[in-house]
Amino acid sequence: MIAIVLIGLAAGCASALMFASIISGALISLLLFYLAPLPLMVAALGWGPLAATIGGIAAASGLGAIFGLPYCIAFAITVAVPAWWLGHLALLGRPLPATAPEDGSAPATVQLEWYPIGRVLLWIAGFAALTTIAAMLTLGGDADAITGVLRRGLTRILAREAAPSADVERVVAALAIIAPAAATIIAMMTLTLNLWLAGKITATSGRLQRPWPDLKSAELPPMTLVALSVALAFCFIGGLVAMFAQIITTALMMAYALTGFAVLHTLTLAFKSRVFWLCCTYAIVVTFGWPVLAMIALGLADAVFGLRQRYLRGKPPPLPAS
Repeated sequence: MIAIVLIGLAAGCASALMFASIISGALISLLLFYLAPLPLMVAALGWGPLAATIGGIAAASGLGAIFGLPYCIAFAITVAVPAWWLGHLALLGRPLPATAPEDGSAPATVQLEWYPIGRVLLWIAGFAALTTIAAMLTLGGDADAITGVLRRGLTRILAREAAPSADVERVVAALAIIAPAAATIIAMMTLTLNLWLAGKITATSGRLQRPWPDLKSAELPPMTLVALSVALAFCFIGGLVAMFAQIITTALMMAYALTGFAVLHTLTLAFKSRVFWLCCTYAIVVTFGWPVLAMIALGLADAVFGLRQRYLRGKPPPLPAS
């Protein structure tokens, strides 16, 4: 128990320092800010959710005492709670029904069914949408007020680079419209990357308290498609509801993009140059951004038509060489 408390406190201190580094304004602080959930997630996956709970409470309390209540609340919502809950879900398992051996020998070791990765992705999308909505509400109480604050902030930033003009105004207006969706994408990718890195770190150190999951089999629950359709319909209502619906739609779309990558990993199992093509795909998506639409389409197609199941039933792929 003492070890768990010490690990939790150490993880909380590291996470708090990384979160507070954004105050310095240095470029490296942006990377540290986005990686702030990583220490708590490592503690959760390696030593259990209790370690992350201790670290999160200590970090939030310290930030609140030093910088004020807003920093405490922001850290708790964007870092501590997602890190603790995602770590808890990743370690959540239930025993499968045991079958008695026919020869009357002792029963085999109890097999565990782990929490589905697709549902973890759905929780990540929920946290990304929640944190973005909370951030938007700090800017104003309605859509016009939020957009106005975003436009003024973007205008001040762009005014340092170029003189005010009609072109700059159009760019600012466009950026203010897509800013909530962009913030959702960043939150979604940040949480996903942190959880993956935490899993890799704990697995490499031998502390991961579960087998490594088969990521290419990740799929979202069927009702996610219904939720996406409803959120997409609300995007056309206008006002604050439409802005929140756009945030939720973006988060769910990115979840389908991640399942699209899982589909791609499955459909390329039989390729001889599989690693090359996957690396090229990731490089193109990261470099240009917009090709992620193809991954979203692939994820949606798999949800509707079951591409992976059809492929595996029709042509079992060979196991990749170790």
